[in-house]
Amino acid sequence: MAGNTDSERRPDLAAMMVPLGRALVAAELPVLREHGLAMWAYAVLLGLDDEPVHTQAALARDIGADKTRIIGVLDDLEERGLIHRQPDPRDRRARLLSLTAEGRRVRDTVQSAIQEREERLLARLPEEDRRGFLRALQTLAAMPRAEITGEPGPS
Repeated sequence: MAGNTDSERRPDLAAMMVPLGRALVAAELPVLREHGLAMWAYAVLLGLDDEPVHTQAALARDIGADKTRIIGVLDDLEERGLIHRQPDPRDRRARLLSLTAEGRRVRDTVQSAIQEREERLLARLPEEDRRGFLRALQTLAAMPRAEITGEPGPS
């Protein structure tokens, strides 16, 4: 169906998700502060995952940051021993990024604490709704931005 009928009216997705997203970010901030991380630093740790193949530009694209904006974040994480940067042997101008063992430990500790807080929120949903909500959210979050916006993707 192309639109909503009066009996199906609901708020737009962004109208529901943006306030929820802001509240979730606010709930994460105390956990991040406890571990000395800013939101962008946490995004970097999550974005690196366990693969040491990201260039700084690719990581910035993947986490939705400006590549020049995250340089200071990367510097700080490297100084703290949470990430390692090394020249890409195929392109000495580029840097490959990887998590250190300590970076992986911090990332996993912080993510666990955040998800523990999220569990209290998710517990308000019946189990079936909760599983469906998480599946749907993961599916939508995995979609390319261009597919959501209708804008042309990178060529």
